[in-house]
Amino acid sequence: MLPLPGSGPFPGILDLYGTGGGLPEYRACLLANHGFAVLALAFYSYEDLPKGMKEIHLEYFEEAVNYMLQHTQVKGPGIGLLGHSKGGDLCISMASFLKGITATVLINGSVANVGAVLHYKDITIPPLGSNLKRVKISKSGIADIIDVLNNPLEGPDQQSFIPLEKAECCFLFIVGQDDHNWKSEFFAVEGSKRLQAHGKEKPEIVCYPGAGHYIEPPFFPMCAASMHLLFGKPVMWGGEPKAHCEAQIDAWQQIQAFFHKHLTGKPSETPSKL
Repeated sequence: MLPLPGSGPFPGILDLYGTGGGLPEYRACLLANHGFAVLALAFYSYEDLPKGMKEIHLEYFEEAVNYMLQHTQVKGPGIGLLGHSKGGDLCISMASFLKGITATVLINGSVANVGAVLHYKDITIPPLGSNLKRVKISKSGIADIIDVLNNPLEGPDQQSFIPLEKAECCFLFIVGQDDHNWKSEFFAVEGSKRLQAHGKEKPEIVCYPGAGHYIEPPFFPMCAASMHLLFGKPVMWGGEPKAHCEAQIDAWQQIQAFFHKHLTGKPSETPSKL
């Protein structure tokens, strides 16, 4: 967990990235500058963790949540979760099955379990099905995989829809409407419908036209395409440079304000800065 200046305790956040693996810490570092105690959590392809992502056991994440809840520098009674891409559906799974979660933010996340079998105690959630025949290849040889995943509302794939209605937290969905990794806006809308159908609070959904999949902190360069470790080929992530840049600035403010509101009960004290 990142050290913080000043006297605590501080509102706690667990920060996860996606299928790139490893341990990206830069977003956690930046959030720590704004008065949060942040634990950047790797879940595969890092040190002694599994090299691949075939199966995921939620007990590993439960241990991290409990560590945060018991830490003397973390202000309770609950913590926040922040996840991008695959990290987003892992955050939904944590919020749905684990205790002590107060606020969850997804950045272009899925409401279905994707890419690996998820286990928790006697519960197993299969990964959402896919069809590689739906891949489109651009003239430059970069793959567009936006249509590859199946619909989690249809047939056997309904088993992959994470039961987020079990969560006892507030949700914020950050959505890039030009996301080409998958249909983030569809996932956010369907997640909202499911929550409300079960009498839960309507989540906040903030959509950004022209923003792609990799919505990072402000002033990070837009990643339009790169190697997809699960797909094994370069894929396009989407995004129009100017719109994407503006989305990153606003989303950073939205994320901080959401966590301050739900973890401290107070608005942000100072304007957001990187």
